[in-house]
Amino acid sequence: MKFRKLLIIYLSVVLVVAGCRKDNSPQQPTDNGTGTETPALTPYTIVEDFETGTKTAYAAADVQIKTGIWNFNDALLGNLAADVKNGAKCVRLRTGDITMKFDISHLKQIKISHARYGNDDASTWQLMISVDGGATYTQLGATVNETGSTLVTSTFAINTVQPVRFRIQKTGTARVNIDDITFEGAGDPGIVVGADPGDGDNGSGDGDNGSGTGTPASERGVTAGIDAQPTTGDNSNMLFGNPSNATTSTAMADNYLMDQSYYVESYSATRGTPNWVSWHLDANTANNAAPRVDNFAGFIGLPADFYHVESNSYQNSGFDRGHNCPSADRTSSANANSATFLMTNMIPQAPQNNQQTWANMENYLRDQVKAGNEVYVIMGSYGMGGTGSKGAVNKINNDKVTVPSNVWKVAVIIPNGNSDISRVTSSTRVIAVNTPNINTTNSDWKQYRVTVRSIEAATGYNLLSALPQSVQDAVETTTDNL
Repeated sequence: MKFRKLLIIYLSVVLVVAGCRKDNSPQQPTDNGTGTETPALTPYTIVEDFETGTKTAYAAADVQIKTGIWNFNDALLGNLAADVKNGAKCVRLRTGDITMKFDISHLKQIKISHARYGNDDASTWQLMISVDGGATYTQLGATVNETGSTLVTSTFAINTVQPVRFRIQKTGTARVNIDDITFEGAGDPGIVVGADPGDGDNGSGDGDNGSGTGTPASERGVTAGIDAQPTTGDNSNMLFGNPSNATTSTAMADNYLMDQSYYVESYSATRGTPNWVSWHLDANTANNAAPRVDNFAGFIGLPADFYHVESNSYQNSGFDRGHNCPSADRTSSANANSATFLMTNMIPQAPQNNQQTWANMENYLRDQVKAGNEVYVIMGSYGMGGTGSKGAVNKINNDKVTVPSNVWKVAVIIPNGNSDISRVTSSTRVIAVNTPNINTTNSDWKQYRVTVRSIEAATGYNLLSALPQSVQDAVETTTDNL
């Protein structure tokens, strides 16, 4: 009897402890009321058809095409009658390779259409894959024998959630045509599709936000659901402090505090952009329960005497509507994703910076979540004057919106758990990145890592101020090198 009582007490304690533990496990698909489950991952198909961009010589060079920047080495974009193609253009590859300078994630398979060029002899080529950002490549699948003069399609299975990139390489002087590379997967691809970066909204990834066109969408607010973050404590969006001591007083128009339920920001009415945006990222906030909504709109909750930036305010500027809090970090509901498309969450961001450098970092942080971590993120911008797809610009929208010179981000990465502030130590990984807002940034965001203190010096902010000073002194003076 005594043993049974002890067992009951022990089980009760276990249940109480379990009930109080913070739940960081990914949310499972939920019943939508029709007896079917909401899919956790959204399938995608992205086709690079090589119809955009120009390259008329074989000399090695980078080429901006629909999916991003590719390096063409002894290759060009051909449009001759001898080029076997589906459309107006295709790749003509001689003795060299074409290489993606960006990653794609959650990929199941890749399909490549190909043929022998004109009357050239038969030849072979290989598909190479890199899992380390292009540092090394290994062959994927079998070597392809190019013998036919009509397009055929070869399929290569991948089935990975990790970011990967590809190279098509060949030897020998016989030429081949490559056309219509199709990426198929499920989840967030982190890849951009946009025939004219900065002038359209054609893609599925966070990086492809275009500049907006046409009549502005009706302004709206934020609808906070049960998935919104708490206002204080673990998982709250401003747990690590208020970097600029922003307030809700309209007298502080250039340091105006707004809690948007799914993120918190300091907004500048004069600049027409956020100073900084702060949010918490974990497996529950980025669970792909809701698709990307793409409903850019002005924020109806701005004070009446603030200039209201609208969905089309970046039109023809050469700059993307660059998210601060990314769409793919808020996929727990349509309400959450919709909140990220308010123009008060945007900055005029150079297309290459937004679609490649920044998108790759965003994907990397979500990969840290998949590995069992949670991340606290603060992103901001400062300065004036950036270079978009149409050249250098200081302001857009009739000088109502300032183009920042720099875009920065700080991310605190900790294992899933409780009492988050107290778990940050001098050895906690903190990533700080500061990029120029130009259209020639390298797609490898790691090249722009700096210390937190250098960002504080540039902005005047006190980042991570909720941490003990001794911990701040340790993590803010170290440059991440993993």
